[in-house]
Amino acid sequence: MRSYHLHPGGGLDGLTTADHDEPTPGRGQVVVRMRANGLGFRDLMVLKDDYPLPITPGIVPGCEGVGEVVSVGEGVTRVGPGDRVAATVFPQWQDGPFLLENAAQLGTMINGMLTEYAVLSEDGVVPLPEHLSYEEAAALPLAAVTAWNALTSGGAPRPGETVLTLGSGGVSLFALMFAKAGGARVIVTTSGPDKAARLRELGADEVIDYRANPSWSEQVRAVTNGRGADRVIDPAGPLEQSLRSVALGGEVAFVGYRLSGAEGAAPVDPAVLFGAGAVLRPVATGSRAHFLQVNRVMTAHRLRPVIDRVFPFEDVHEAYRYCMAGGGFGKVVISHA
Repeated sequence: MRSYHLHPGGGLDGLTTADHDEPTPGRGQVVVRMRANGLGFRDLMVLKDDYPLPITPGIVPGCEGVGEVVSVGEGVTRVGPGDRVAATVFPQWQDGPFLLENAAQLGTMINGMLTEYAVLSEDGVVPLPEHLSYEEAAALPLAAVTAWNALTSGGAPRPGETVLTLGSGGVSLFALMFAKAGGARVIVTTSGPDKAARLRELGADEVIDYRANPSWSEQVRAVTNGRGADRVIDPAGPLEQSLRSVALGGEVAFVGYRLSGAEGAAPVDPAVLFGAGAVLRPVATGSRAHFLQVNRVMTAHRLRPVIDRVFPFEDVHEAYRYCMAGGGFGKVVISHA
């Protein structure tokens, strides 16, 4: 079998391939034949060695992967051969709050998903929604779970409340879908008329062009009659604009590390933070329990991810280059078909 291996900080030249024997599962483990992977901004950060978690040299990168169980070890009861499953990004994080003892992450601290076969704990996989293809399901482990955690862990938005989500990346698109499924009014920021039209097709009630409106929080206030958004999902930033957009008593879900605003941006003014009168909640993907909730809502509403482009497993380097160029709409996927 073939695997990609990453030498952090080495750029694409540090992303190499190697051949290995097909693995066998130990007690409580499963072997998954990978069928598709997701790729995104997080992977670019790991490639540059600019990530908050330690990165093991020579690690198999990629935290998003789905496939078919081909064998199981002794004591496995949750899944069996032939089952379609996804890996959870933090295999030890089953439920509850994120703790340091659950911080081992696929593709940084432990071997990830850019491989033809992966050995995983049965506790670190979940079944796939039946209506999704492998390529569609590959968009779920990071972006969908993060969006769900960001949108609901502080209390799910009630019908009629206003949700603001930033940009047209994977997290924001899932937040849009989930919020609309829950009956919320959704405002989205984006960077041009083409993306704005696609966001409206997906159900966005208001779309604000942040390039035409650099102080876009003023637009958010204008379309909410001065009140602001009850909940802000911020994977794009700048964070200060999010704080100026949120309603009193609302929440800003701060997604990720260096994902909110340009590198080197000025620190947030404490007066803005205090004046927002809202909760600022950091979000680190989500637990296995979050993923199971995502699967339920995807199935109940027959939701499908927005896929930007699919690359074959042999062209992972080209997929990284495409992500580096930016400008896409939806999720970049690697297919093993």
